[in-house]
Amino acid sequence: MTRQLPLDLPHRPALGMEDFLVAGCNRAAVALVDRWPDWPAPLAVITGPEGSGKTHLAHVWQAKSGAKPVPGLAGLDPGALAPGFALVVEDVAAPLGAESERALFHLYNLAGEAGGHVLLTAREPPARWTVALPDLASRLTAAPTAAIGAPDDALLAAVLVKLFADRQIKIGTDVVTYLLARMERSFAAARTLAAALDRAALASGRKVSVALARTVLDDETAGGRR
Repeated sequence: MTRQLPLDLPHRPALGMEDFLVAGCNRAAVALVDRWPDWPAPLAVITGPEGSGKTHLAHVWQAKSGAKPVPGLAGLDPGALAPGFALVVEDVAAPLGAESERALFHLYNLAGEAGGHVLLTAREPPARWTVALPDLASRLTAAPTAAIGAPDDALLAAVLVKLFADRQIKIGTDVVTYLLARMERSFAAARTLAAALDRAALASGRKVSVALARTVLDDETAGGRR
């Protein structure tokens, strides 16, 4: 069979609330977003593993609040923000570092004074961060935090269907069942597998089928052993 060259073209995932798959593992995070602007503190945190939907919910909150995404805490000037501001800072990782801690401390205080709101996303909850500033640590402890947990079979199946749909690929229940029985149980693995199957289908000119899924999984397993 003649192989085609798979072009690495970006695909646009659906990131509206109606596209977010709600289940027991993420219900608290969805409720936190829905509760805005009635948060008990000016800052909130959503945590979870890679690919769990933190970015999706951050986009949903941006649409609700008009929040501006910022690339990181270091170099952020809270004094330049207008009253009532809303910011999203994704992938906050510990240790923050002295500059980021000072920026976050001032940002938190300013948000409380000026009616602003801040949403952070991170893999670990603030209670596990190493924070040198005691006042910042106490504020983060008081901030509402919602964790996204590991998916169950039903959610992981729905995530697979959505990931392929985002790539304009319709997969059968036989493929989903086959993948669920053999793949790593994580959102990140589902995303990686969807991308690999998409590339393989483009390269071979074949549909995404159980046979193609078997080939891709065998290749990944063989690659892991090398």
